[in-house]
Amino acid sequence: MDAWPWVRARSRLADALVGFAASGVSTGVALLVHPSPALGVVAIYLLGVVAAAAIGRAVAGVLASLLSFLSLNYFFTAPRYTLRVTNADDVVSLGVFLVVAVIVGGLVSRAVAERARATRNEWEARLLSYFATKVMSGEPLDRVLVDFAGSLLEALRLARCEIHARAGDDVFDASRARPAAVDGSSTSVAIRAGGTEVGMLTAVRAAGRPELDDDEHRLLVEAAKQVAIALDRALLDAQIARARVDAETNRARAALFSSVTHDLRTPLASIKAAVTTLLQEGPHAPSEALSQVALDDEQRRDLLETVLEETDRLNRLLGNLLELAKVRAGALVPAKQPTALDEVVESVLHRMADRLSGVRVRTVVRDVPDIPADPLQLDQVVTNLLDNAVRFSPPGGEVMISVAPWHRYVQLRVADQGPGIPVGERERVFEAFYRGDAGDRSGSGLGLAITRAIVLAHGGQIRIEGTPSGGTAIVLELPLADAAAVPQETAT
Repeated sequence: MDAWPWVRARSRLADALVGFAASGVSTGVALLVHPSPALGVVAIYLLGVVAAAAIGRAVAGVLASLLSFLSLNYFFTAPRYTLRVTNADDVVSLGVFLVVAVIVGGLVSRAVAERARATRNEWEARLLSYFATKVMSGEPLDRVLVDFAGSLLEALRLARCEIHARAGDDVFDASRARPAAVDGSSTSVAIRAGGTEVGMLTAVRAAGRPELDDDEHRLLVEAAKQVAIALDRALLDAQIARARVDAETNRARAALFSSVTHDLRTPLASIKAAVTTLLQEGPHAPSEALSQVALDDEQRRDLLETVLEETDRLNRLLGNLLELAKVRAGALVPAKQPTALDEVVESVLHRMADRLSGVRVRTVVRDVPDIPADPLQLDQVVTNLLDNAVRFSPPGGEVMISVAPWHRYVQLRVADQGPGIPVGERERVFEAFYRGDAGDRSGSGLGLAITRAIVLAHGGQIRIEGTPSGGTAIVLELPLADAAAVPQETAT
């Protein structure tokens, strides 16, 4: 059975009681004080009408006006204790009092109602603004919807509030309920986004409480609209995120294609040119050669060295591409064994002697213990660092290599006298295919990215620092103890 008619009757009875009480109190005060002249009595009754209209509603104000009119006539108008009026002036006074009392009561009641409505609208606006702020804060939408359901639970004095909605492939179920509350009447509002129903907002009253009134239902509708806006935003955010991932993927693919195309064609073109020149030499030149050339031993050696250098360069590029593929596949797992980092550095210096011939190399090696590491991967790290230092060093510049213990690490530092790297770019140079604006740009942009991935896979750390000469120092630190438990970071 619906309890709403009884509640409305009880509300009207409360208004009537307020009207009776205001009139009775005013009469008692007037009889007790018995002011003179009669104008004081009128003021007391008007005050009672204002109080009734302010405490109750318009019904209480009108009823208090009528009862005050009768009481003023019965107790304070001659002949007293009767409802007869013999004096025409008293008739006019009573009539004016009744009109004024009804008007004042109505105005006061309306002003109080407007104030209450304004306060409620402000409170509702704050509630909806709070929800909008939560949505914009970046918190997970499911948590935001649960908090919003709790806010509606308190605002509308509900037993339970539920929000069921979907945004694309995501489904959201949020609900809040009062402990031990018994469900009563329920009201559901559809959540519509773009003209399509995407969910439902349900408000359940406790047993014995009335259904939502017009203002409360309006708040529920506005709340459903706010939820729809939040779902639209979540859907757009997901689409933007997918578009950003696709754009990054396409950018990486384009960079890979551009870099690999350029860096593969350059050494191949050099190798082809050298071999073609050698094939065109003397009587052994193929019949289809346009012309024959005469080469001395030094020229032949230079051409063969060019073939060797470009082959090594091509081999390094392919090796870096394979290592990058391992990094992105999560397969970069070092085969650790006790390794002397200073011996790895000496081996790389010996192998890269020709490559380092254009710079002065100075090494500072202190006694360092062996570290658990993959020697092949460390060889690649040192090779990449030295190749990077040579590429950015001026002719005849100095490259300094130092190996020393550092707390619980062994530190390797490779410094050059090149143009240096701006502070804002020191993190970006570890990105795959990134190339700075200064120095030699012939590299593939993979060396430092792979170096960082290998160092992190060993549980170490790597950073870039400046040098007093304005160059660049790349510092890496590898732990003395096995760092297999350290989370690995995957380079992208």
